[in-house]
Amino acid sequence: MNFTKNSFIEFAIKCNVLKFGEFVLKSGRISPYFFNAGLFYHGESLKLLGQYYAKTIVEAKLDFDHLFGPAYKGLPLATATAIALADNNINKTVTFNRKEAKDHGEGGCLIGAPLHGNTIIIDDVITAGTAFREAKTIIEAEGGNVSGVIIALDRCEKGQSTQSTLQEITTLGIEVHAIITLYDLINYLKDNNQTAVLDLMMNYQNKYGIAP
Repeated sequence: MNFTKNSFIEFAIKCNVLKFGEFVLKSGRISPYFFNAGLFYHGESLKLLGQYYAKTIVEAKLDFDHLFGPAYKGLPLATATAIALADNNINKTVTFNRKEAKDHGEGGCLIGAPLHGNTIIIDDVITAGTAFREAKTIIEAEGGNVSGVIIALDRCEKGQSTQSTLQEITTLGIEVHAIITLYDLINYLKDNNQTAVLDLMMNYQNKYGIAP
């Protein structure tokens, strides 16, 4: 498998995870593209996805003991990543949360390993940062520390300020790494002469984007 940024983009397009068109985001912004990692649902695609995440983690040289997958999309992402890391002789634990605490059986809101060390949050896209803040609160309440965040796509978009949510996260001393960014998508469209979509992407970037 060719683990380049372009190969990941083509992989996402093939799985209908990455689409171009007109999409209304939760923020109310009209986006010319949409990324839905929930559509990585075949065994083979989850296997490849985990390998892309694992490659990103290894290249970032992050210090960590655990992977945390925020409910709900983060559950399969963190699991697939842990399996891919194990294939590279990196054996780490996985933990994820429930949306509502369980009041019977083992109880609580967490499933998986105790979060007592450095923890990487595995997610698909971080926009407003709500899921990240919730995950950080949960991890720290368990005595853990967020040492990094790995996502599939960095939209490179302004949040509530002139900074992106990911830039705001890095100001907390937490490393953030993405498999691909908005600018990788733009370069891909340029290389493939998809001028109509490229024009829409550039207009969106000029309005809402941050500098690479």
